[in-house]
Amino acid sequence: MLSACAVQGPAAHVDPLAPPQWQAPLPHNGSQADLATWWRGQADGLLVQLIESAQSASPTVASAASRIAQSRAERVAAGAALAPNVDAAASVNRSNQQSALPMGTTSQAALNASWEIDLFGANRAARDAAQARLESAHAGWHDARVSVAAEVANQYYGLRACEQLLAVARQDAVSRADTARLTELSATAGFQSPASLALARASAADGNSRYIAQRAACDVDVKVLSALTAIAEPELRQKLGTAVQAAAPAIAIPVLPAQTLSQRPDVFTAEREVAAASADVGNAQAQRYPRLTLSGSVGVANFRAAGDSTSTDTWTIGPVAISVPVFDAGRRRANVDSANARYDAAVTSYRATVRQAVSEVEQALVNLDSTAARAGDAQTALDGYRANYTAVDDRYRNGMASLFELEDARRTRLGAEQTVINLQRERSAAWVALYRAAGGGWTAPATALAAAN
Repeated sequence: MLSACAVQGPAAHVDPLAPPQWQAPLPHNGSQADLATWWRGQADGLLVQLIESAQSASPTVASAASRIAQSRAERVAAGAALAPNVDAAASVNRSNQQSALPMGTTSQAALNASWEIDLFGANRAARDAAQARLESAHAGWHDARVSVAAEVANQYYGLRACEQLLAVARQDAVSRADTARLTELSATAGFQSPASLALARASAADGNSRYIAQRAACDVDVKVLSALTAIAEPELRQKLGTAVQAAAPAIAIPVLPAQTLSQRPDVFTAEREVAAASADVGNAQAQRYPRLTLSGSVGVANFRAAGDSTSTDTWTIGPVAISVPVFDAGRRRANVDSANARYDAAVTSYRATVRQAVSEVEQALVNLDSTAARAGDAQTALDGYRANYTAVDDRYRNGMASLFELEDARRTRLGAEQTVINLQRERSAAWVALYRAAGGGWTAPATALAAAN
């Protein structure tokens, strides 16, 4: 009956103002609905091992796990305030009271109980705020794991693309060196000018320089991946050499933004912060009203003097005490205003998080659509430039084309090779971005969703 007096804070669930539908085209070839096992939906088992190793070694994930433990302890402490508090006390005293009573020893033990009746819901509000922050910490832990997985995947796909570019640079360097060798033979025989020989040598040097720079970039990528996964570099290089490379798997995205955003741990975290801030407002408001407490004790006592012992049982109920705020110079009112300000800030942050989440999904969808649309043209261009280079190279070897024509054909073919590889890298990055933007397979707790609704 007394709990009906509880003070209510502002709305714990607010409208996130999410758009009714996506503005970017949705991928229609998605097949993996369960993002939690998304990485296992491809043939590249090494990536799964790298992600698991990185998540185990990540200080970010470890810190998020520590926050869960801290939030759980705070939730237990906040819930304990709703229950009675029982303490055990014992004492022994020997005294001479300078009276008719002889010198004696008094020993006693008692159980003291106290209970603050949560008349206006202050303790319940604190418990609800702690529960919301515990759920937020759980979501934050998963968000940290998703971030680490996405970072490792991007680094891994970047390394694989670097290796492909390295293979192209190696072939190009060998081709330029072969052209320089043939040109030198022709120049020695008097069929090529010194200028053509100088151009061929410069082209060979440029190709070798590109190859060395690309090899250094790949070495750097391996070292970064080794640091992320805490796997020794020799062991990592061995794994990379034997693994089967595969592209990122597809993802099925629900049509409605609200369905996707509900799977984002950062959005859920922001929503739980709103609920916690709402409970904090209720707690601050309840502090302005009277507090009712009940206490009591039960115990035994013994007085021993001159070889005689006297035992007695003791118990008390009360006092039932009520504390009424009278004057605090505006402190409690200021606490309410501060809690309201934090609530408004939490609502603003929540809606900003939703807008950012929508933007990330939209950007990933746009990049996926763009890379899919460009893939066919890029491959057609590569096939054409390869055929053209082969024809020009044959003509050059037969003395029917100039070195300038050959170098121009070589540059266009090399650019097309790099474009196709970089496009594949962009598409993998877009799938990883969509995986992260879609929440990485996390599902909000049913109790939290019910409370929010």
